[in-house]
This record gives sequence, C-alpha cells and structure tokens, in this order.
Amino acid sequence: MMNRREFLQILAVAAASGMAIDSKKALAGDLDMYNLPRFGNVSLMHMTDCHAQLLPIYFREPNVNIGIGGASGKPPHLVGEHLLRHYGIKPGTREAHAFTYIDFVQAARTYGKVGGFAHLKTLVDRVRASRPGSLLLDGGDTWQGSATSLWTNAQDMVDACIALGVNVMTAHWEMTFGAERVMEIVNNDFKKADIDFVAQNVITADFGDQVFKPYVVKNINGVNVAIIGQAFPYTPIANPRHFVPDWSFGIQDENMQKWVNDARAKGAQVVVVLSHNGMDVDIKMASRVTGIDAIFGGHTHDGVPQPVQVKNAKGTTLVTNAGSNGKFLGVMDFDVRNGKIAGWKYKLLPIFSNLLPEDAKMAALIRNVRAPYESKLNEKLAVTEDFLYRRGNFNGTFDQVILDALMKVKGADVAFSPGFRWGTSLLPGDIITMDRVMDQTAITYPATTLNNMTGETIKTILEDVCDNLFNVDPYYQQGGDMVRVGGIQYTVNPNARIGNRISNMMLNGKPVSPTKTYKVAGWASVGENVTGTPIWEVVAEYLRDIKTIKPVKLNLPKIVGLGKNPGLA
Repeated sequence: MMNRREFLQILAVAAASGMAIDSKKALAGDLDMYNLPRFGNVSLMHMTDCHAQLLPIYFREPNVNIGIGGASGKPPHLVGEHLLRHYGIKPGTREAHAFTYIDFVQAARTYGKVGGFAHLKTLVDRVRASRPGSLLLDGGDTWQGSATSLWTNAQDMVDACIALGVNVMTAHWEMTFGAERVMEIVNNDFKKADIDFVAQNVITADFGDQVFKPYVVKNINGVNVAIIGQAFPYTPIANPRHFVPDWSFGIQDENMQKWVNDARAKGAQVVVVLSHNGMDVDIKMASRVTGIDAIFGGHTHDGVPQPVQVKNAKGTTLVTNAGSNGKFLGVMDFDVRNGKIAGWKYKLLPIFSNLLPEDAKMAALIRNVRAPYESKLNEKLAVTEDFLYRRGNFNGTFDQVILDALMKVKGADVAFSPGFRWGTSLLPGDIITMDRVMDQTAITYPATTLNNMTGETIKTILEDVCDNLFNVDPYYQQGGDMVRVGGIQYTVNPNARIGNRISNMMLNGKPVSPTKTYKVAGWASVGENVTGTPIWEVVAEYLRDIKTIKPVKLNLPKIVGLGKNPGLA
C-alpha cells in the first residue's frame, strides 16, 4: 500500500511534528500497521462515532469500562493491561497507546494526535486503491459533537462525508437535528452523492411504515453484499422525543430476521449489519438473529482490535466496534467462494495524524468550513495544568470542570452532567479555547437548569441512570456512561439490583436527607420547551473567571461488589 516516496514524505511530516524518532527503522515498524496485504474479494471499511471531529485531536480510552453478568471480563469490557494481554498487544507501543489509557499524557506527546478527516481520507483512498470495489460504512454519531457541526446545522459533516466517500450510513445523534433536517439531507445531499441511509428499525409511529431503506445490496467484485441498517434503538428516550415525534425506533429482532431472510432470498451472498446499538446489544442480537455474517457496531465507543465471534442457531456472527472521534478505521476482508464466506481478516487501524499525510482537498474543505468561525473558535478561555478528558463509566476531569462550572455559576448544591462518551482530551499546559469547550457541549438542546430536588429524588435519578448502564440484560442498557455528579459523594454496587445500587450519599460531610430539598443544576434535559443559558456559555464564564485549571479534584463514587473486574484499572 505504501511506496518509498510516501514513506519519505511521512518521515518528514513526523519529524516536523516533533515526534521522537530513534531511527527510520522504528518508524517503519509503526507504518507496518497501514500495510495491509489484500485478502479475499470483498472489503468493507467502517468508521463510527466520529462526533464531528474534522481535525486531529487527543482522545483517551477509558480506565473504567465495567461488564456485568455474562459480559464481565469479556470484550468490550477490558481496560488497560487487561486489554493488551487479551489481544497480545505489546505494552509501550503506539498500538498500546491507541487502545488504552496507559501513560496517556506521555504517550500522546510521543505519538501525537489521532484522527482528522484529511488524514482519514488519505487512508481510505489507500485502502480503496489496494481493494477495488471496497465500500465505506458510516455507523452514525457523525454530524454532532463540534461547534461547526452545530452552527452549520450539520452541513460541514455532510459535505466532509461526501468528500470522504461514504457509501452507506445509519444514525443516532443525527436525529437531534430534527426529522425535517435529517430527511432534507437524505433526500437531497445524500441522494445526489449516492449515499444510502439505512435503518430497518425506524418506522412511522402510526402505521409502522419504513422511514428509511431497511437495507441495500451492493455488488462487490461479482458478490452481492447486503448492508442492513440498525439506528440507535433508544433515540426517543436518550434524546428529546419531540425532535422525531412521528418515528418509532427499538431493537426489533423479528424485523431484523425478516430483512436478513429477505436479503438472502434475493441473492445476497454476504449479509452485514451497520449498527448503532452498542456492543453488548450487538452481541446479544447476534446470538438471536441468524444469517448475519458481521455486525459493524457503534455507539459505545469501544475500540476493539478483533471481532467477537458469536455463535447462534445457524452459524457464527462477527461483532466489531470501531471506537470513536475519528480515531480508527476498521477494515474487514471476506474471501467469498461459491456463494459462501471461505475466510476473513479484520484490522482496526488507528489514525495517527503524523503518520498519514493530509489529503489536500479535504484539508481545504475543512479550512473553508472553519474560516467564518475562527475568531470565536480560537477564543482563549483558560489554561489547564491538569490532563482533561471525558471517558469512563463514572467521571472524567473535563466532566468535573463542567460540574464545577454549573455549581459555581448557577449557585447549586449539586450538579448533574450527562454521561456522554464524546469529547476531546487536553494535555497539561494546553489552552482551553471555545472550540474545545464546544467539543464537550455542542448539542441542539443545551439549556442549563436549576431545580429544587429532595434527596429521595436525587437517589431515584442516580438509580435509574445506573440501571441503564448496569442492567444484566443488554437490551435494557442505553449505552451511555453514568451521570456525572458534582457535590454529592456516594457508593455504587453495579452488581446490585435497581434501587439498591446507590448508597452512602454524602454532601459536605453530612448524609443526604431523603426529605431535605437541594438546589440541583443540570443541562441537556430531554423535555420539551426547556429554557436556560446554554451550557457552553456557563462553562466559558467559569473558565474566563478562574483563568487556570489547577489539578482537578475528581468526584468519583466508591465502587464495591466487583472483585477483580478487568473493566477496572
């Protein structure tokens, strides 16, 4: 895939970026990850959950990703050294940095930023050159997550994905732009670009008609490949229902089986699902629905180096998940002979921006998108002395900054912030710009609130959200992380049942009283007609005032009842 000229070009880019390189030989070893020998005759590329990150970023993987019940100790619920051992990845390497949180700050300074659509475009084009006919699948959560995506009403990401060469897409956060805007893009931009938007589980709430194509069939080198869409099943619960009032979602295993059978009956030799279920849900679905060769999953942001092979009544389904924030590109190769898959190979490729030169046209597109907003994006709000990140089941340091801002600016005793899994990371010494704040907060329902709640109500909220994360049945999980809590310390037992997971709630050294009323600040309410100052304005006001983020006092619960769970660092 890479000739000598390209190698020398990358060597120059890496050296210019300040990357520590001991020798050309060492760099060549890093570049081996992008040299994928061609295999078979059907190739599918997969990206998911980029959350509108057009430029290279830092993004830390979790140190807490707890699996419950049958998922305990199994992918994707492995972190740090547990993950490295399971997949045979050598510690201290570039690949170890990509897949884990270990020594993140030092490794990030050594290996540089990840992602960026101009660098991703270079890799996509190289894979296509070595694998004629290959398709690029987009698992959704693509149009949301940055200032420019919000301010352009998703147009920046639509244009970038067209330029990237996306072939098929499904969705989740896309729906938060509203049904009308989604249909405008699907019926105009995507139709002109020949991009298929698929979602078998999105139907009208009245008569149950399909809103989008349930699947498409693409001929790749003489092989008919069906790609069935599975949008995020809990969209009207996890996000405001009033954005998509006339559409129904759900998991819909029976309908999925129907469409798999339909595709097979019409001559599909390979059937894959482009899913935004979350990996645990995909694993369960793969055990129940037969005839699916592979599931290309998203939503839970799990960077899983190799597929989980799930057995069902009629065979085996490969379940993959390709990380988030533009950090990875999955490449699945099938060798199809006599109408059946004779073999497969899979690689989840980290996108290191200092190893992959920019595609010039994509870089120009990104510059043009950002140009009208540069002064606003680059406003310097504060400097951080701490490492700021968002990712992990319970809290992150950037989440804590948001909580602290809510409590101070809103005058609250307690603060809640959603357990969103998107949001870029900042290294100690980095300037916090409005651009980076928007990476954490850019949604279409950003209003902050201040409400009076009893201690009993607060506990009920924590129990409900905790059950969404730790229910033993994946079909009752909604895929986010635990609501972030400011002010209150508590103990959590993920293995307990709902109503009994949260205990020992304390505020300022005193037990939280079930009957006492507390002032609780929050944001991102899914209710209709909620008004309030946008969260990014609250955080910006806080940062302008304090000017420097000192080492963050991270409010984490005491976790009990898990023993030696490999989802815990």
